[in-house]
Order: sequence, then C-alpha cells, then structure tokens
Amino acid sequence: MNKNTKTYFNWSTGKDSSLAMYYLQKEGITVDLLLTSVNGHFNRVSMHGIRRELLQEQAKSLGIPLETIELPESPTMEEYNEILQKKVSDLQTRNFGKAVFGDIFLEDLKEYREQQLKPYGIECYFPLWKKDTQKLVEEFINLGFKAVVVSTKAELLDESFVGREIDASFLKDLPDNVDPCGENGEFHTFCYDGPIFKNPIIFQKGEKQYKQYELEKGKKDTALGFWFCDLIPL
Repeated sequence: MNKNTKTYFNWSTGKDSSLAMYYLQKEGITVDLLLTSVNGHFNRVSMHGIRRELLQEQAKSLGIPLETIELPESPTMEEYNEILQKKVSDLQTRNFGKAVFGDIFLEDLKEYREQQLKPYGIECYFPLWKKDTQKLVEEFINLGFKAVVVSTKAELLDESFVGREIDASFLKDLPDNVDPCGENGEFHTFCYDGPIFKNPIIFQKGEKQYKQYELEKGKKDTALGFWFCDLIPL
C-alpha cells in the first residue's frame, strides 16, 4: 500500500469493521477518516439501522474523524452511485488514496467497490478477505470485542436473535445455513466495546420491529422481511 496518501475506512458500525480496524492497527496502518452511509430521512446508518448518535459515539471512542454519505429516504441505485461518486471525488481532492472495507468473501461486492473507485485512482484494501468466517468471529469474541445483533433476515433468523450478544451461545444457536459472520446479509451487528475503543459505547435496548422491503417497487412478491432491535443512546 502506498504510504504517501491518506486512508479512509468504509465504516459499518458492526463487528467486521471493528475486527478489520484491529487488523489495520496491528499492521501499523493509520486510518485518517471514517466514512458511513446514513439515511438522512430516518437519521440512521443505512445498512444497520443504528441511530446517528451511536455512530458518532463510536467515532469519538475510536478517536477518528467521521464523515457521512447522506442518502434520501429511498434512493435508487443510480442516485446512490451519483451521491457516492460525488463524495469519492471530494475525498480524492483531499489526498485520500486508500479505502478500507470489512468484506470477507463476496466477490461481486469486492469487484463493485474496486470498479467504483478505480477511476479516482483510489486503492481498495480488504484486511479480512478470504479468511475463515468461523475463525474470524471466534477471534472477535476472544479478543474481548462486544457486539449486539441489531437486524436479521427474518426467513433465516427469527425475532429471538435480534438484541442478542455475539458470543459462543449465539454461534451455537445459528442454523447451519447461516454464515457465522452473517457475510451473506443474514444478520448485522453494532460493536460497542473492544480493544480498538477508548471506552465502551453506552446504550439500552429498545423495541423490536418487523419490516418488509420490496426488492422491486410495487411487487410484493419480491419483498424480504427483517427483524430490527432499536438501540437507544444513554
């Protein structure tokens, strides 16, 4: 990796990002900026549904500046790409030349990220790439990281899984068709403590909600259901 340019981290708030950050610190790689997509309408992290305040508390505890990609309520892929490219162009002018991601084995996603950033000369780095997901989540737990499940794909993991801690008991209860790291989108997490943080992020668990999203607008037969557990900052 070229050491003459600054590095930004595509921060998700979850366990994979946190473990990837730990790997970067072990390698002596400095992260100059956290970048997170936030739905401005709901004031929550786009993918995980985490409140903006908890994201901000994470950044403070990490001691790394935070910037957000502000998205509308229901952006199309075209709108998302346009907003993303505008932000990436801005980062390029500010001498950011490296982008870090916590992806593990999704080849199409890795390729998409690299294609998006190639025109800007920004290098992608994947600290967890192709590592064994069972070993990764066990390492995450053994290192003393703490994370709570904030959303699940309802067809695979029911309401009882949201709000649970990522621990040995959780892993034991996972069905065989669910990846231990949820790499296929089976579940998402919020990491609130661990060796990369100066102090834990304090919150209380709120209500659980079931929501459906249509993959194709107006086509209910394409809808996917998700369980969410709200986390309330304290």
